[in-house]
Amino acid sequence: MKRLYFIVLLSLLFSVLSFSQSAIIRGVILDESNSPIKDVNIKASTGEGTATNDNGFYELKIPFGVEVTVVFTHISHKQIEQKFNLKNGQELEYNPVMLVEVEQIATVVINTNTRQSVDGVTSISPEMIRTIKGAQPGVENILKTLPGVNISNELSTQYSVRGGNFDENLVYVNEIEVYRPFLIRSGNQEGLSFVNTDLVQNVDFSAGGFQAKYGDKLSSVLDIAYRNPVDFGIRTDLSLLGGSIAAETVSKDGKFSGIAGVRYRDNSLILNNLETEGNVEPVFADAQTYLTYRFSSKFHLNFLGNISLNKYNFQPEDRDTKFGTLQDPILLRVFYNGQEKDQYQTYFGAFKANYFANDDLTLKLIASAYHTVEQEYFDIFAQYFLGEVDTNIGSDNFGEATFVEGIGSQLTHARNDLDAFIVNTEHRGDYKIDEESTVEWSVKYTHEDIRDRLVEYEVIDSAGFSIRPPNFSQPNLQPYEPFAGPLTAFENIRALNKVQINRLQAFAQYSKRTEWNSNEVFYNIGVRAHSWTVNGDDIESSSQTVFSPRAQFAIKPDWEKDMLFRVAGGLYYQPPFYRELRDSSGVVQPNVKAQKSFHIVLGNEYSFEIWDRPFKLVTEAYYKGLSDVNPYTLENVRIRYRADNNAVAYAYGLDMRLNGEFVPGTESWFSFGYLKTEENIDDRGYISRPTDQRLKFGALFQDYVPNMPDLKMYLNLVYNTGVPGGSPSYADPYQYQIRLRDYRRADLGISYDLVNPEKTYNSNWKKSVKALSIGFEIYNMFNNQNSITNTWVRDVYTKRQFAIPNFLTPRVFNVRLSARF
Repeated sequence: MKRLYFIVLLSLLFSVLSFSQSAIIRGVILDESNSPIKDVNIKASTGEGTATNDNGFYELKIPFGVEVTVVFTHISHKQIEQKFNLKNGQELEYNPVMLVEVEQIATVVINTNTRQSVDGVTSISPEMIRTIKGAQPGVENILKTLPGVNISNELSTQYSVRGGNFDENLVYVNEIEVYRPFLIRSGNQEGLSFVNTDLVQNVDFSAGGFQAKYGDKLSSVLDIAYRNPVDFGIRTDLSLLGGSIAAETVSKDGKFSGIAGVRYRDNSLILNNLETEGNVEPVFADAQTYLTYRFSSKFHLNFLGNISLNKYNFQPEDRDTKFGTLQDPILLRVFYNGQEKDQYQTYFGAFKANYFANDDLTLKLIASAYHTVEQEYFDIFAQYFLGEVDTNIGSDNFGEATFVEGIGSQLTHARNDLDAFIVNTEHRGDYKIDEESTVEWSVKYTHEDIRDRLVEYEVIDSAGFSIRPPNFSQPNLQPYEPFAGPLTAFENIRALNKVQINRLQAFAQYSKRTEWNSNEVFYNIGVRAHSWTVNGDDIESSSQTVFSPRAQFAIKPDWEKDMLFRVAGGLYYQPPFYRELRDSSGVVQPNVKAQKSFHIVLGNEYSFEIWDRPFKLVTEAYYKGLSDVNPYTLENVRIRYRADNNAVAYAYGLDMRLNGEFVPGTESWFSFGYLKTEENIDDRGYISRPTDQRLKFGALFQDYVPNMPDLKMYLNLVYNTGVPGGSPSYADPYQYQIRLRDYRRADLGISYDLVNPEKTYNSNWKKSVKALSIGFEIYNMFNNQNSITNTWVRDVYTKRQFAIPNFLTPRVFNVRLSARF
């Protein structure tokens, strides 16, 4: 397949600064965790001065040819003094790292994220993300411990937030929206998260009520910032599941900096322990880079690139699953023939140009292209029998099936191919009206070109009879009249779609921080507009437009107790992406409307001290009223929409998280969430939505041995009550509201620092290494049998259908070696 695209990624005209009788010092000021520090006062001994902006960036002009002492001061960090003697017109990049004042550690920890607090954003330390590992390591591994976030499949990077599904979450890297593959139906096939944690500088997450500057989705925003390096370094990580290596560097003149990472993962260690025996080859690899070139202090050009190659080959052989009760155990035994071959290749590139017109005005131009080529091929023939289990301990056949209740076979076939190409061009800007007021805006154009061939069928045979789909219209009058109708597959989907979607988006928002009767006040108001047109082969063109007003208000009372109250809300629309336009038969419905949701979020943050250590309790209550809902079914991580906007829904709940230094020098947290979400399809009454996870408990706990602080431990705990799911194909959701079993999981990691970056060593080899640790991990420590879906098998005698759980990963041991140079 050949295609020709004319893509304009970037075309900018700019002027270079003219040099006067002075020199320039510029750079970014960072803290110990490599996060930028704003409002750092910078003063030269000759009288010149300035301060850092929100990104920690500064620029200072000083006289040339003389020695000038520059002092960097900040209320929460130690003062830095540095002497400079520059030539006429010389530009020097100086990126100091400011240390925290010892006596202010508690205050700094409690108030580190003032901006994030008023915005309703949760910030996660990148070092914690790199430290806390799991069966699927990365940002998502930490998100699952937060309240309101549901991940009930440890091999998946997909998550649902406050009753939404996987397609309702936004992900940005350095203000660039990123995408994920389309065809993946199982967490086993997913591979790596897009976000490479070795490259991460900041991680912000909002579970609802987010600002207009973020896009049009209904549930959440994950906002990632990759690092701009200030020195040369290498970071590597090796384990039995794969490895990664990342390198960063900066040029001598400071104009160029770059960071790049390569990751490789093989999940065979985990998947070979599943109940389905067979040959499995799950290989996932990617390469990412983030480059910056500073043409001048006013103009910076960034490039974000990613190549991902994922292959999943599987030849199942047999499966034994025992379920039921102790008094009535049942065994399902399956024998397989055939194989599955899936492949996903994605390519992503983006340029981002930043023009700092002055200290108040910043203009940006972003251009990105995403290309994915995906195939999903399988032919699997399964023969099964369902039997009663011999429970007589003294029997020679103990544990084996003694009486067969049901036999049958199943043939599944797919030849699905998808080729998608998405281009974005966006202008963003922000203008600081004064020290307390900011205006932000954006205009974005997107072109989506999707070519999709969907060919899949399923044939089910039960006790020698071919099972027809429930919607089969021809009557069967046997035995009184012979049935002469054709043999029909239980499921048969064939579609060829060539779709183009053009989108135009824009937003404008105003933020202000002020005082009201000695109380600190922050508010933000904004609006988004989104217009899109769907067209393609054999598709009637359709155009729609929506407007999304949003607002936030936060107040920090002048109380003795450190409290902050926040309210946020607005109208949130989700214009349909390609997957939402395609109905359950594979046909594209161009007139699908944007799903609409009214959000209201009430929040409180209480910062306090216990044992002279800082803690914070965050509480949020929320309500979502949804209309024009596009109902869907969920199987593992595959979503199938009805593409009909024939439902209304609601979601409400309460989220709480207590975090702080339960152990001195480490951060841990405990979270709780309550959720109820229901939908009303075609006015038939309210039933639970597929993501109706009622209760959630999560904990992330870190500790170390007091007399041996280099020996560290972390514990990652998650408990979710079961969600509705696992209904048979074509099943009416009003008749099947069966819930999956509760999800319980505990991951334990223990590591020992052979080289601690905070220590000084006399050994030569230890001096050459910044950090070195070795450890082992236990995934699913208590070997809980969690399930993600059900397989439905018929009993030929009682005509019943048995829901047989498909279990997730058992207990797995892993060994890890991490180093930083």
